[in-house]
Amino acid sequence: MNRYPLWKNILIVVALVVGLLYTLPNFYGEAPAVQVSPIKHGLKADAALMGRVEEALKQGNLVADRIFIDPSSVKARLRDTDAQIKAKDLLQAKLGEDYVVALNLLSNSPNWLTAIGALPMYLGLDLRGGVHFLLQVDMKAALTKRLESFVGDIRSALRDKRIQYSGINRDGQSITVRFRDREMRDKGQAEIGKIMPDLDLKTQDAGGEYLIVAALKLDAKTQAEKFALDQNITTLRNRVNELGVAEPIIQQQGSDRVVVQLPGVQDTAKAKDILGRTATLEVRMVDAHAGDASSKNYDPQKIELAINGQVPFGTELFYVQRDGGKEPLLLNKQVIITGDRLTDSSPGFDQQDQRPIVSVTLDAQGARIFTQVTRESVKRRMAILLIDRGKPEVLTAPVIQSELGARFQISGFKSTEETKDLSLLLRAGALAAPMDIIEERTVGPSLGAENIRIGFNSALYGFSAIMVFMIFYYALFGVFSVIALAANVFFLVALLSMLQATLTLPGMAGIALTIGMAIDANVLINERIREELRNGNTPQAAIHTGYERAWGTILDSNITTLIAGLALFAFGSGPVKGFAVVLCLGILTSIFSAVMFSRAIANFYYGRQRKIDHISIGQVWKPGAEKTE
Repeated sequence: MNRYPLWKNILIVVALVVGLLYTLPNFYGEAPAVQVSPIKHGLKADAALMGRVEEALKQGNLVADRIFIDPSSVKARLRDTDAQIKAKDLLQAKLGEDYVVALNLLSNSPNWLTAIGALPMYLGLDLRGGVHFLLQVDMKAALTKRLESFVGDIRSALRDKRIQYSGINRDGQSITVRFRDREMRDKGQAEIGKIMPDLDLKTQDAGGEYLIVAALKLDAKTQAEKFALDQNITTLRNRVNELGVAEPIIQQQGSDRVVVQLPGVQDTAKAKDILGRTATLEVRMVDAHAGDASSKNYDPQKIELAINGQVPFGTELFYVQRDGGKEPLLLNKQVIITGDRLTDSSPGFDQQDQRPIVSVTLDAQGARIFTQVTRESVKRRMAILLIDRGKPEVLTAPVIQSELGARFQISGFKSTEETKDLSLLLRAGALAAPMDIIEERTVGPSLGAENIRIGFNSALYGFSAIMVFMIFYYALFGVFSVIALAANVFFLVALLSMLQATLTLPGMAGIALTIGMAIDANVLINERIREELRNGNTPQAAIHTGYERAWGTILDSNITTLIAGLALFAFGSGPVKGFAVVLCLGILTSIFSAVMFSRAIANFYYGRQRKIDHISIGQVWKPGAEKTE
């Protein structure tokens, strides 16, 4: 009656062994490590790179506990933070600018555990330490950028159809196109409306001019704002990956905000700088300059007039660093290519004068445009601008000596650190709109360790109190319940480790709550067995019936809690969602451990006995047992 079939016993043993194996890595902790990632196009994280890392560490008298390759980098686990910092500086010097060497933390688990995929849970910001940012997207700037792109498209469309217009400019959140006669305006309105359905077009007559005023439609505005937010989140993920942060949290909050949490980051100042920058490139032609007289656009008089405030229409005045001073340049407003056409960038040095440079590779369309423009502009100067935080700066303005293709170099940097940062930003992509950091919190490693200690002690004390109560009140069946409860904790931690979940302080609270809730099922089972004994059933029948009849009640009570947990997960965010994940998984593991695992123990102890007169489940009150006078 109280014996499991063989397959159930095997299932329980396998579950217990797997739970133990996948729980073990969480007790080994983490060790400091360095992560080497190739950034130059064509380089890979392979056995050759791992050999170079190993050789460099040997030359520096640094011993790595383990060196291995993952899909995108080579990682070396070291003994302490001092060795970690020395290894980072040594590897960066040995490997050069083609690789990024970042600080990281790796599991201290033995190799045999890692080989079977047994990895620890990731620790959240509040447990490991790190930095938390709340960034807000400038949606007004995103809409402005979208309208600026429409200005160029309208200009090109009207020129292609030879529709004459007297001017086009952006006024706030609208675009105004001016015509000299009504007929041309009507043709322009028809053409713009046909190829740009996202614009709402209105006509006006003012001061002898015929105007078209274009504004973004409501659904187009919403789409542009959503695109800006999604693009920024993607770009932030790329940048964080370049920084080598393990398991960052980057997620949307509200309609225009992004939460970024970087656990374990040790250089928070650089992380803040990299995340907040909006670097992108623009390539424009130089309209006039007063520098090299051999180039075709040499015009010192035009430059002099521009310096005095008479800047020609369609141009902008910029300055570029040259020979220790600043050279004025007149640049055309028309942009030839932007950083959107960039596929790769890497820092390096010029082979002739060893100056720091950034090598840039363009995509097919960008290469075609760049080739055509440079072919037609030999002996003219071309300017490369960096737009960082909305401020354009001319990096270099060389003379085009011959036709250029898909690759070119950018010079004009003061240090190799500048080239590394810029190449990182360009590879990761530009932010679709500027972002402001409106909240910043830093959690130190010592505070994270204190949170772990407090959370662990809370669960331990709660478990101990439950253990004392259950054994005192239910005797041997209380011991069965405590063993099942311990197995439940193993199953829950193992499941979280298998899913590679990120454990936060609310998650630890969920584990503590799961311990308290899981014992409810055992209480229901034990009380049901007591009730069957009071009704006069034999001990074997009481055990069998107690588990069978308590199952329905256990299922009902846990399903209602599971529904609440799923609601928290669906509608919550951040810490609330983390708590909900642990709660829901804990409910599932508690059902398994309370019903199947504790019954397996009871079956093993009592099921082998054909006849028993008494079971140890505490004092059982029976009707009529009291003394009568």
